[in-house]
Amino acid sequence: MSFWYGIINVAWFLSSLLPLRALYIVSDILYFPLYYFIRYRRKVVRKNLLNSFPDKSLKEIIRIEKGFYSFFCDYVVETLKLYSMSRKEMTKRMSFGGVEAVERLMGSDKSCILCLGHYGNWEWISSLALHIDKNIYPGQIYRPLRNKLSDKLFLKIRGRFGTNSIPQEQTLRKIVHLRNGKRQFMIGFIADQVPIWTSIRYWTDFLHQDTPVFSGPERIARQTGAIAVYVDVTRIKRGYYHCELVPLSSNPQELPEHALTDQYFHCLENTILREPRFWLWSHNRWKRQRKLSDE
Repeated sequence: MSFWYGIINVAWFLSSLLPLRALYIVSDILYFPLYYFIRYRRKVVRKNLLNSFPDKSLKEIIRIEKGFYSFFCDYVVETLKLYSMSRKEMTKRMSFGGVEAVERLMGSDKSCILCLGHYGNWEWISSLALHIDKNIYPGQIYRPLRNKLSDKLFLKIRGRFGTNSIPQEQTLRKIVHLRNGKRQFMIGFIADQVPIWTSIRYWTDFLHQDTPVFSGPERIARQTGAIAVYVDVTRIKRGYYHCELVPLSSNPQELPEHALTDQYFHCLENTILREPRFWLWSHNRWKRQRKLSDE
């Protein structure tokens, strides 16, 4: 694997040296075969859009669909660029709001759970580490990729600006370790993917559909007393994003069970409705049905 890792590593790095304006030309070229010929997950995307927007006409659905594929190609080249992007360029292209307010809520003893979705360029959000207090441990929970080569490459780019990647199965162990060391943390959870059957403990209404959801971020926030924050992403224009940190609760343990999870999905739904094409519609989000799990 080391040989192929070296080859791909160099190829990725050299490609990332191209300016984004050149990479966006590649994105525009990539869109046509991906959408019209390869038809990458077109059936999944169309089904998700039709079920999520029952009041929209087919013409509107296709417009969103094409917009998604165009954006997805941008996401690919933007993630490629992340490999060599300087700190100065990253802070110019990915801005954050509400950081100081969240740090005030954290005070000197609380930590923070960040709840975000696969919206906009979620890979660039790892640059939040550049904007928070240096004494706060920046982390992100991730599910290791099956391909070890791809996993190693993505871990490298996700950690370029100081964010620590924590494997999903090690989440609780890492958080306990940080708490025992009296280290404040700010850890992000991308919690909108479909959970495995054994992890489903709660269902909620999301985009007009009965949806099984991860409740892990809520459980950890309640157990640790961490404040819960939603990361609201806006794509300002091509290659520029803004993330607003929106506090959900300073005391999650005082909320009714599942209230925080419902808050998160309500916020994410509003973000998606604002500009649908920037969410990851190619993910088979609703492949699990409640009636099957109850049998």
